[in-house]
Amino acid sequence: MAERQRADARRNYARILAVAEEEVAAHGAAASLEQIARTAGVGSATVRRHFPTRRALLEAVSHNRIEALCVRAQEALGKSDGRSALLEWLDDVVAYCVDARGLAAALLYDDDPLHENSCAAMIEEAGEPLLRRAVRDGAVAADVTVADLIRLIVGIVLATERHPDPGAAADRLFRLAVMGLGQVR
Repeated sequence: MAERQRADARRNYARILAVAEEEVAAHGAAASLEQIARTAGVGSATVRRHFPTRRALLEAVSHNRIEALCVRAQEALGKSDGRSALLEWLDDVVAYCVDARGLAAALLYDDDPLHENSCAAMIEEAGEPLLRRAVRDGAVAADVTVADLIRLIVGIVLATERHPDPGAAADRLFRLAVMGLGQVR
């Protein structure tokens, strides 16, 4: 009996996650947990058992994209210029956050000591070598952190998500932040 329940639980998890990916893509971080449960054919308690918080659900939905961004960080390390490598990767983070509704919210930091933000932790770890190199090259101030940069990106993406062209708006604001007021085209 216990083995059957584990198999049922695994199937429920997979079904909930698949439905959640569709709902988050359609409605962003505010996707209805009750709608996810209904569409997956499970009770809301089952959704909450697998994903006790909205953040846990968003992190699970975003996991593959986060892994892809970590790979991109490794690839960017091959660039000869530290600033270019960091900015190329940060451009990818912006683009991924715009394209994958809910990803920016999954990267939000909060002060909840009981729940580490695994998405943010993965991104920080992946971006750290790029940032250290850019700092070493003198392209970035020594007191800047990856967490600072991700907060900036999250703010930009959340501020532009309702824009008619959120990708262009987010890209423009990111360029503005990176280059400064006098150099925006």
